[in-house]
Amino acid sequence: MTPIENDKTPVVLLAEDIPAEQQLVRRAIEKAGLNCELHIVNHGEEAIEFLYRRGEFTDAPRPDLFLLDLNMPRMDGRQVLEQVKSDPSTSSIPIVILTTAQHDEDIARCYALGCNSYVVKPMDLHDFIHLLSVIGDYWFNIVMRSC
Repeated sequence: MTPIENDKTPVVLLAEDIPAEQQLVRRAIEKAGLNCELHIVNHGEEAIEFLYRRGEFTDAPRPDLFLLDLNMPRMDGRQVLEQVKSDPSTSSIPIVILTTAQHDEDIARCYALGCNSYVVKPMDLHDFIHLLSVIGDYWFNIVMRSC
């Protein structure tokens, strides 16, 4: 197992339904200096379509990291997490829950369903930039994975 090769730009999928939150993540990734290819979907059904390359996402790349919000319309993050982690073809995609929800039940359920990390979004932009820098460094430079 090897880390993601330096010449390969990591692909990040963000599932987030709130446009302001989408822009916050995009801005924080830029400010953190993360060199990644960011794809954004607006709800859980779009996330599933992206991951399974259906509909408008037939040419979608396989994500190296999936940032998943819990509270979304149509199909919430818990349902997406359960489907992705129960399917052998997608179960190895690292999923970081990135949410404002801090309920013990949500945290326990997400880990039981197979999330790799559960992170609460900080309210401060500087803290959010730092958080995404740490997440990017961890998943793209530290963790050993098969390519």
